[in-house]
Amino acid sequence: MTTSTTMTRSTHHLVHFVRSRRVSQTILGLIAALFFTSTWALTNEPVWPDRPVRLVVPYPGGGMADVAARILGQRLATLWRQQVVVDNKPGAGGTIGSSSVAHAAPDGYTLLIVFDTHAATPYLYKLDYDPVVDLSPIALVAKSPMMLVVSNNFAANNLAELLQFAKDRPSTLNFVTVGPGSPSRMMLELLKSATGINVTVVPYRGGGPAMVDLISGQVDAMIASVATVAPHIKNGRLKVLAVTSEKRSSLAPNVPAMSETIPGFGTDAWVGLMGPAKMPSALVVKINKDINQVLKSPDVKAILVNNGMDATPTTPEGLDQWIHHEMARWSKVIAEQNVTLN
Repeated sequence: MTTSTTMTRSTHHLVHFVRSRRVSQTILGLIAALFFTSTWALTNEPVWPDRPVRLVVPYPGGGMADVAARILGQRLATLWRQQVVVDNKPGAGGTIGSSSVAHAAPDGYTLLIVFDTHAATPYLYKLDYDPVVDLSPIALVAKSPMMLVVSNNFAANNLAELLQFAKDRPSTLNFVTVGPGSPSRMMLELLKSATGINVTVVPYRGGGPAMVDLISGQVDAMIASVATVAPHIKNGRLKVLAVTSEKRSSLAPNVPAMSETIPGFGTDAWVGLMGPAKMPSALVVKINKDINQVLKSPDVKAILVNNGMDATPTTPEGLDQWIHHEMARWSKVIAEQNVTLN
């Protein structure tokens, strides 16, 4: 074998080795690129939340929505390791605060606590947002039956007697309400629609003065939240005739449901969480999952019950369906009963 032949073979081996190395390096390079690209995507994807989250409550402090927001906010702050600020923005039946969220950036840092009045406001107020199109449903938080209560000196001791009183004496039964789109007013209108009774609506600007006059007997009846009336029922200052829920409530199992007297009647106050439209679906799913985790906690359930509410973990789709159901109900009642802001 000649020297040139040996050199040629060596050269071929070297070229093959170099080419093999280059191919191997190319493959390794591609694998590394894919690995680091994936790692970058995972490590550089923004961690949410990385700053405080604002829960807008478009109602005054102390009500059902506000209480639920503060219970939820406290637990979410612990879970998220970020401050959760409850921001009360009341006014115009909750539409001012709701509008601010509808026009906020869809990044999850501005969220909205909605009350059951959310489903009635489109038919009572002129809005600068669409409550369905401009807001993303995230989670149903809690439900609560309302209670029909009367002053102690009122003749009726059950719902049937109250309805008979109203039918025998049209427009003489004085029913307290707090605002045209409030739960107390809307559930009264639903009761009127279901039974045909004619009552005198006595509007108040706040629940405090209304409760004082109801206890004193200056007005006859009111539909109010469990948390609002429970202390007065316990102290014997008010009589409870029924709960508005379809079935008896675990919060007050000895109180009859209205459906026991009015077949098919049933409605609850409720609290939900929404965000601006066009929030990333993955973020909506994450927030929903975290809220449901909080709501399934035994101590949170107990705190809600102590405040007259039952936890109702559900999906974003579940809240969306519920809102559409409620909007259909209240649009019909408002039209039938000619409810206005006046």
